Amino acid sequence: MADLTLTGKNPFSLAADALVVATANVDDAVVVLGDVPDAVRAVAEHALTLGVSGSLDEVVRVPAPAGVEAAVLVLAGVGSGTPDAEALRRAAGAAVRTLGGGRTVLALPADDAASVAAIAEGALLGAYAFDRYRSADEAARPTVLELASPAARTRAAKDAVERAEIVTTAINATRDLVNAAPNDLFPAAFADAAKAAAKGTSVKVTVLEEKALLAGGYGGIMGVGQGSTRGPRLVKVAYVPSRPAARVALVGKGITFDTGGISIKPAKGMEAMKSDMAGAAAVLSTVVAAARLGGDVAVTGYLCLAENMPGGGAQRPADVITIRGGTTVEVLNTDAEGRLVMADGLVTAVEDGTDVVLDIATLTGAQIIALGDRVSGVMGTDDVRGEVVTAAEVAGEQFWPMPLPAELRPSLDSKVADIANIGGRAGGMLTAGLFLQEFTDGTPWAHLDIAGPAFNEGSAYGYTPVGGTGVGVRTLLAFVEGRSAKA
Repeated sequence: MADLTLTGKNPFSLAADALVVATANVDDAVVVLGDVPDAVRAVAEHALTLGVSGSLDEVVRVPAPAGVEAAVLVLAGVGSGTPDAEALRRAAGAAVRTLGGGRTVLALPADDAASVAAIAEGALLGAYAFDRYRSADEAARPTVLELASPAARTRAAKDAVERAEIVTTAINATRDLVNAAPNDLFPAAFADAAKAAAKGTSVKVTVLEEKALLAGGYGGIMGVGQGSTRGPRLVKVAYVPSRPAARVALVGKGITFDTGGISIKPAKGMEAMKSDMAGAAAVLSTVVAAARLGGDVAVTGYLCLAENMPGGGAQRPADVITIRGGTTVEVLNTDAEGRLVMADGLVTAVEDGTDVVLDIATLTGAQIIALGDRVSGVMGTDDVRGEVVTAAEVAGEQFWPMPLPAELRPSLDSKVADIANIGGRAGGMLTAGLFLQEFTDGTPWAHLDIAGPAFNEGSAYGYTPVGGTGVGVRTLLAFVEGRSAKA
């Protein structure tokens, strides 16, 4: 984790490896934003020669001009016109990520607490590096950040930085879990990671192992996990303030590796299936962050953990399993396993009592086909679905509202059980949502499908690295905070 401090000093007088300023395209001309020295503003006059357009995520380094104590001037694009919070977040992230360490001064427009928060979040997310498996001499160099703002001495700006540090720590912890090798992060190891993450907070962790799962009728989690030599777990993580203003339940898919089971996936690209636990990782980090923020909303997370392997004991297509609560499911495809473990988690969350339940999962390839690899889908009760979309907009994440068409429900009918685990090919993301809806018992609910955005297999961009992205944490936290009596 990078170190970030807030400063009210003149950023151009600070000695550093790099100084970051914002460039934008205004009326077809590139300009440097903010109160900057004439020598810095003049750099924009050479934009064409330098290849500077001011576009979002653009980062250009030039020698620092006279009057700048830093060694390098970094021009970070924020797009056209006045930048919003997400543009500042991405500009700061892109600049810090590109620099790859060292002492950096951020002189982006930060006149109020909201802009300070966005820049701090972007910078701390951009500084992320996953070096767990690299030898010491290959590890990234330390990153030291100074965020310059005229509001630096205000309580609001200081609080904004403190919150940004908590939120980005949660996101980066999610990234670490997603990026971990599957031989290191199996269900029992994930349960241990949950205990470690909760240490020092008021979060209570409860772990159900195989015997308890079997006795409790958790047929979805047990069925998916029975092909692996490493048994499944259901981990409950709970933050309960003294007088909760509301109760929110979060259910996360935690398939620590997904081969597809007997309905095995193609070998090409299967290594990315270590990310199939990104929903559970986001839930864990959200609950811990909520505790550290000290809000008045009770948040309980359910991590549905299993490894989907094609071992001799694996469930077969045509098996019938019984979800907790008694619903029977015909397993037509063992690669549609996430919804099975999530069904157990949803039933448990509803049994425990909650005002609203959200589930989050890398659930369907159909989500990627429909929305691409940067936009997540959200389905569910109309009002809760809208609430999630609003929270995502506040947080700076992209979630798109999707329907749950009643005419698709018959495709899940089974000839031998209460329901089948797959429907027709058309609308696969939506039929998965319809399946999960069966286990909510009318509780206000939303389903977040993050299959594409959870794991970046392309190039890094903005504050988003290659690999685990930590998507969903900011949206879940914004949703929880929106339920506060203080909202």
